[in-house]
Amino acid sequence: MQKKRAGKAAKVPVHRPPLSNQVRIIGGAWKRTALPVLDALGLRPTPDRVRETVFNWINHLRGGAWEQALCLDLFAGSGALGFEAASRGALSVTMVDNHTPVVHQLEEIKNRLHAEQVQIIRGDALATAQTLAARGQRFDLIFLDPPYQQEWLMRALPLTAALLKEGGLVYAESGQSLTFDQPGETAAVEGETGAEATPDWMAPWKVIRADKAGTVFYHLLTYNKNNGN
Repeated sequence: MQKKRAGKAAKVPVHRPPLSNQVRIIGGAWKRTALPVLDALGLRPTPDRVRETVFNWINHLRGGAWEQALCLDLFAGSGALGFEAASRGALSVTMVDNHTPVVHQLEEIKNRLHAEQVQIIRGDALATAQTLAARGQRFDLIFLDPPYQQEWLMRALPLTAALLKEGGLVYAESGQSLTFDQPGETAAVEGETGAEATPDWMAPWKVIRADKAGTVFYHLLTYNKNNGN
């Protein structure tokens, strides 16, 4: 009598990561180019419409002059901010991230776009900022879009003072408004009254543009060394 064959083992579902989300470059030579967003450590790229607003601000303040701009994207992530600046003609863009798969993806995008003006550094943002400052490197435009937890912005922003050229701009994205209570000044975000006193780490900085999209607060800052300690 022939033995019954054992039933086939049930198939174990194979987990496949979801397809990468995408953001798009808004303007410049690579306009509408899609940038993949890895599902990595809560990677949260600046939304397209926020970047469009921010780069409109920057264009207005810089008179549209990008060809001499030296840019630093200190928490590069998807590279949306840094590649946007490069697309618009920035002379150089330095991107920093400490997550290996993210860095590999940034390198792939750089190669695909033939973005020779882009330099990618794998490293801790704060340590890299200190190293760049010690080398005497200075930038016209610095992007700060760190994870909202662990007070990254509070730790990173003071370091950028030594990296910023006179008259340079810092873009800062946060889970809370940076328009603190400053007597005699109008709140940069319409409807914001600035109920909290300005903390020490924000004292030398002036918010010149600010807005909010959902839970994201975004700002353009300038540095006034005369207000520093």
